[in-house]
Amino acid sequence: MKGTFALLDIAGYVALLLWGTHMVTSGVLRGYGSALRRWMGRYLGHRPAALGFGVCVTAVLQSSTATGLMATSFAASGFLGLAPGLAVMLGANVGTTLIVQVMSFDIAVVAPVLILIGFTIHRRTDDVSYENIGRVSIGLGLMLLALHLLVGAMAPVENAQVLRAILQSLASEPVLAMLVAALLTWACHSSVAVVLLIVSLANAGVVDAPGAMALVLGANLGGTIPALMEAHTPVARRLPMGNLLVRAFGCLVCLPMLALIAHRLAPLGASPARIAVNFHTAFNLALALIFIVPVDNLARLLVRLLPEPPKPNDPGVPQYLDAGALGSANVALANAARESMRMADMVEGMLTGLVEVFGKDDRLRASAIGRMDSSLDRLGMAIREYLTDLGGEALNEEDGERSQEILAFVINIEHIGDITANNLMEFAAKKAERGQDFSAEDIQDLALMHAQVMESLRLGLTVFLRGDVRAAQQLVARKEVLWKLENEASERHIRALRERRDGGDVYLRILRDLKRIHSHLAALAYLPLERAGLLQDRLVRERVTT
Repeated sequence: MKGTFALLDIAGYVALLLWGTHMVTSGVLRGYGSALRRWMGRYLGHRPAALGFGVCVTAVLQSSTATGLMATSFAASGFLGLAPGLAVMLGANVGTTLIVQVMSFDIAVVAPVLILIGFTIHRRTDDVSYENIGRVSIGLGLMLLALHLLVGAMAPVENAQVLRAILQSLASEPVLAMLVAALLTWACHSSVAVVLLIVSLANAGVVDAPGAMALVLGANLGGTIPALMEAHTPVARRLPMGNLLVRAFGCLVCLPMLALIAHRLAPLGASPARIAVNFHTAFNLALALIFIVPVDNLARLLVRLLPEPPKPNDPGVPQYLDAGALGSANVALANAARESMRMADMVEGMLTGLVEVFGKDDRLRASAIGRMDSSLDRLGMAIREYLTDLGGEALNEEDGERSQEILAFVINIEHIGDITANNLMEFAAKKAERGQDFSAEDIQDLALMHAQVMESLRLGLTVFLRGDVRAAQQLVARKEVLWKLENEASERHIRALRERRDGGDVYLRILRDLKRIHSHLAALAYLPLERAGLLQDRLVRERVTT
């Protein structure tokens, strides 16, 4: 029974270690995930910068798996090139070894201090950024506490002959040991936790140095599996597949030479635990140095192995809403924003041919615009459901605002599609049925107002993508231009109706709906203006002028 209780203790402490790792990762991502996303998108065009970023961000996140999932989603969405993404992963693999190096020393004395500091910060502040700092501090403290408890729990294991026999048999079969450790790492989603567990086993004398090194190889191999399993498209699988190939190459090279490598590493520390930790660092550092130069060739190989599938004919089918990215809010929001831009492209295509539809009674064009609306609605529904699945708990204040921006963008774009496909195309059909013709002056006014709407659409996309306050101000200011154009065109048309009866009220409704479309575009500017404290001033001025 003592052995059973010891195993339960070990399982509980491993769970505590995993939870501490999760708290650190989630705290950093919630507090600084958006900043990491922007930094990744702007500065990772070069391999050395990408490698250094991978090392630093993984050392902060305490998880190469989290870095891998983030980089995989960005590479799949086009925000990060495949070659820089591979360099990020090489750096992430090195970053995990730094964590293990620090954690392998006996620094458990600071665990209560970190937990106390983190708890105090988390409870005594309403600032979300400070709350996340507290969460990170608590997570680090729990990790150190779990490692300290693991060392004590390993003492009975030394006398558990059955367990010792099993582990020692695994140590004598390095391939089997590697596979078992790989499966355990995949189940835990944390190579750091598994390597630290291996170090504890080595400290307890349960496994010798070569056996611990074989298990470390398995942890490295298993750390590549979560990102690969959670990628659902060939493009998304390229980066985790590249990481898997790199580490598999290293495992194949090192497996036959474990005893020799252990002998070479002994001068740096003769204990099995120290040899395992140093081997973990040397293994990933060597792979980074070997593959950082031919990383472009590896990227081309992965593109050939995993070609991009043909895009679906149905534009209403989402292409970027990766469910595997929902665990990382900033990645999921980037995916939703990219999918929202597809909606904007569809609406732009619907609006582009409006003048031709009314000027030339192009029924084929009108029919195509009408059919596009159902695809637009289905894509908008998919984006809203994706944002709902993301939930509120994983969002910091900045991510929450971005989620609201995307949602507002999707809703306004859907309304524009409805107005275009339902109202305007209905007017086009009535005009064609009645054989009505607009005058050359009417068409000219319509084309001028349409051009203003298209320019506002481009401004709206700038506001959505960059949060540009100046563009937002310009977009709202253009409402007056559209009001003026509508009034002038309406007055001219009404004067002409006194002399002729062509067009009737259809033309006036078209002008009204173009102004409604612009109102939905102008609504995209309100959130950025509100954040900048400029919206209230704008509303006051509008009330005064009206």
